[in-house]
Order: sequence, then structure tokens, then C-alpha cells
Amino acid sequence: MQRFLVPWEIEECQVHATEVLVLGSGIAGLYTALKACEHFEVTVLTKKGIPEGNTIHAQGGIAAALDEEDSPALHYEDTLYAGAGLCEAESVRALVEDGPKRVEELILMGARFDRKDGKLALTKEAAHSRRRILHANGDATGEEIERTLVAQALKAKGIILKEQRFLLDLLQNSKGEVIGALNLNGQTQELEIYLAEAVVLATGGLGQLYCYTTNPAVATGDGMAAAYRAGAPLMDMEFVQFHPTALAISGAPRFLISEAVRGEGAYLLNSRGKRFMENIPGKELAPRDVVARAIWRELTQGKVYLDFRPIGKDRVAKRFPMIYQTCKEYGIDVTQELLPVAPAAHYMMGGVRTDERGRTSLTNLYACGECACNGVHGANRLASNSLLDGLVFGGRIVEEIVNRAKTQGYIKPQTKDISMEPDTYSENAESEVEGVPGDSRARFKGLVARQELQELMWEYVGIIREDEGLKKALKLIEEWDRFFVPMRKPEDLELKNLLTVGKCIAQAALARKESRGGHYRLDYPHTKDEGLEHSIQVRGAKNVGTVPVSGVN
Repeated sequence: MQRFLVPWEIEECQVHATEVLVLGSGIAGLYTALKACEHFEVTVLTKKGIPEGNTIHAQGGIAAALDEEDSPALHYEDTLYAGAGLCEAESVRALVEDGPKRVEELILMGARFDRKDGKLALTKEAAHSRRRILHANGDATGEEIERTLVAQALKAKGIILKEQRFLLDLLQNSKGEVIGALNLNGQTQELEIYLAEAVVLATGGLGQLYCYTTNPAVATGDGMAAAYRAGAPLMDMEFVQFHPTALAISGAPRFLISEAVRGEGAYLLNSRGKRFMENIPGKELAPRDVVARAIWRELTQGKVYLDFRPIGKDRVAKRFPMIYQTCKEYGIDVTQELLPVAPAAHYMMGGVRTDERGRTSLTNLYACGECACNGVHGANRLASNSLLDGLVFGGRIVEEIVNRAKTQGYIKPQTKDISMEPDTYSENAESEVEGVPGDSRARFKGLVARQELQELMWEYVGIIREDEGLKKALKLIEEWDRFFVPMRKPEDLELKNLLTVGKCIAQAALARKESRGGHYRLDYPHTKDEGLEHSIQVRGAKNVGTVPVSGVN
């Protein structure tokens, strides 16, 4: 595997320097930047426009134990239960204990969450034992949080925001320490080097790897792929969360239908009008992987519907205005009609391996949000823990950077420190793979159709998996990856990154011979009781490694 995404030379790059470099502008990136700018000069780079990531699309809300009938201890137990045995106890404890303080900070920054009688209006979602979900403008929580953070970041004196900057690769010195990032300026098409004393990956998820996803177009796994090329381990890549309920109308995108809809009383019905979740523990509010598989099974017999009517007409329009209006635009009035739904790729539980302080295995490199994996979500993320994740571990990363600056100090990197690991880029990549028909070789001279990869992943590395399909998907992805040489244009670069993370997901899914959380093997339907392990993948290693799950205490 090539160390760098495309060939490049230091001499052709514009060089910039900052103290802390944050890659990504969702909740994790912007909150980290805002906390870091109290101590350092911060530069934030984002692939497209500032608010174009996953955060703005979050509907349900943000979970925090703020109610007098709730507690961090209860939130802790709910998170462990949903995580199906793969949660890291210290990470979960950090999430639930730091969470209320971070949410209160967000409110002080100006986030306007919905209230009732002067108190926060809390709702309940799948696998939560208490009503602890804060929401804003009914079902536009992510938009409100992003609005708040963007407004704060734009007026912060210590933050420089740069849009249209595509992360190509992380830069290291001869010791392997991360000293910056190589980016493509989407406005000038020039390469730029950003040197930094600390680099924070907050690049989001990879939902665009699947043909049906709730994620925006920018979610192509760029940060995970860049970290992998630099030598950082990826952890638990087999665990992709498929949201149970996305709009399923021909010609319409898989628009997310929030878990909170079921939390407020909506029912799931099969094609015969029967509530098929009634005999399953938790019913419509069972963990997401359970509900998604139940819907998947029903879809083999006909359509599946979400019935909003038990909520009440007035309540639907007030509590879920965005969902209500969007569905009306597609010809369905959910206060009177059943809404067709189906699962869609939604969230990545795996990612760049970090500890509970956001530290990766590479010195000076930190990661938080969806691109990171510290074990807080285990095998199946608890609803509305994702936004909290970005706040809590973004804040912890800044604490770590500050502490290190006080105890060890930082050395400002220079371009002469950049280690240029030798790469050989083939001019005729298709000649390297034998046994592939000539027409296939010709096709891979150009852009591999993203749709082809997405459909392959959906069919064989999706909600239901088995040995033969995983091997078929892995073989094709490896062939495509070897053939495809990207040009310096976003669609090529994204595709190469999708091939990289797609291969990692397929490899990890093939190696895990059990069913657990978001990973379900038709040929290994049972969950192991002992020897719980995280999967680990490192560039250059032939096999998927493992590390034990820390004991819950």
C-alpha cells in the first residue's frame, strides 16, 4: 500500500504553520478548536463548507444525565448494554461523567434547546432507561449545535478557519511523530502543507461507502484512511451502525427518520399492518441493531412502515417539524398516512484507535468524533451519544495538549523535518494484477464507479453478512484498489479512501466469526461469551489483529 495518496514534492507546496491543527468542522472539530484557542493558535481545515458534515443532519438530540431522576451511573449502564460487551469502561465513564458539564457549556455558548415550563424538554430514545435526550427546534438539534459552534468559532480571535481543504495525508518526521498535514486547496488546486505541534483528526464518518446512507456526500472516511496510511491502527472497523428508519421512497434520498419518533410513541408495522416488534424486548425502542435486523427480515415479505398517528397530529407537527415537512414534500402526510421506512448506513463505531484522552499511537496525533474509536460505543452506539462523544473527547484532547505543553513542551516543526517515505507509483497499474480480464483492466484506468463499490458493500458487507459474500467483496475491493490510481481531484481522492476503509471493514468482518451488535454473521449467528476482543488493523499487516476489551468496573 502506498504511503501517500498521490505523488507530491515539498517544493511544490505552499507552507503554513500553526500550533494546533484541527481537521474537520463538525461538533468534534469546532468544539476542540474553541477549547484549544484559549491556549494556542488554532487552524481548522474542512473539506467543503464549514457546516457540511454529519453534525448538522443530527435530528434526535444529544444525551446527557441532566434530569433529577437520571444519573451518570444510569447513562453508563445503558451505554454498556447497547454496546454489546465491547465498550471500554473508562471511555464510557468519561462520556457520562463529563457529558453534563460539556452540554451546559454548549448552552452557555448560546445553544437553544427546547424547553417546557422553563425546564429542558427531555425525550427518550432506543435503549435509554430515562428521558435524557435534549433536542432543539423539535428535530433540528444538530443544526442548532452547529449554528452555535460556527458563530463562536467565527468570532474567536485565536481560530483561523479554512474551507475547501481536502486532507490528503498526515506528515511525519523521521521518528514517526506527526508534524502536520498535506492538503489540496479546492479553490486553487494547489497543494498546501500545514505544520503543527499537535494535530487533531475530527473528519467524521464513512457512510458514503454504502448506496443507502443518511450521511452527507462528504462522509468518505478521509481521516481514517489518512491515519491508516501513516501507520495508526484502526479498531473495530467491522462495526457499522445501520439506522433502522430512513425514508424509503423511490427517487428520494434515505432521509433520516429520528429514533425520537419511536420514542414519542410511533409504531413499526409490516406489510400486513402488524406491529412486528411487540414480542421483542424493548419493542420499537430496542437497540438499533436489533430493530434494523427486524425490519430487514420484514422487508423480504413486503414494505415496512412507521405509523406516526399514535403520537397525535398536533404533537407531530410541533415536535418533528423538519421530518413532517420533508415527508410532505415527497407526498406523504405522516399525521394521516403510513411512512415507508428501511435501514440505512448511519454511523461508524470503529475508527482510528485512541485512548480515553483522545491519544492515538502516533505522537502528536489525536482523534475525536466519528473518525475515532476509543471503545465508548462498543459494538452498537447508544442513540444520541454521538454528539456528546464529540464534545467530551474534544475537551479531553485539549486538556491533554495543554498538560503536555506544560510538562514537556513542543518543538515547532519545519519542512526539513518531513520524512518522505519512498513510494513507487505505477504508470500502468493494471499490469500488476494477473487473472483479471482486459476489459476490467481498461475500466480501472479511469474512475471506478463509486456506485459499484457502494452496491457491493451494501449487498455483502451490510446488515447481514456471511463468509462467501465477504470473501467476494474483499477480493473485488483489493483488485479495484490495486488498479485505481487517483488523480488530484476530489472524486478520485474520495474513492481511493473509500476503497481503503471498505477493505478494512470487509477484512475485519471476515475475521470476526460471531455476531455482536452492528456486526451480524448469518453463518455465525451466536455471540461469544468469553474472550472479548477489539479488532486491530495496521498498515502492512496481513492479518487482522486483536486486543482484549478492558474489564468493566
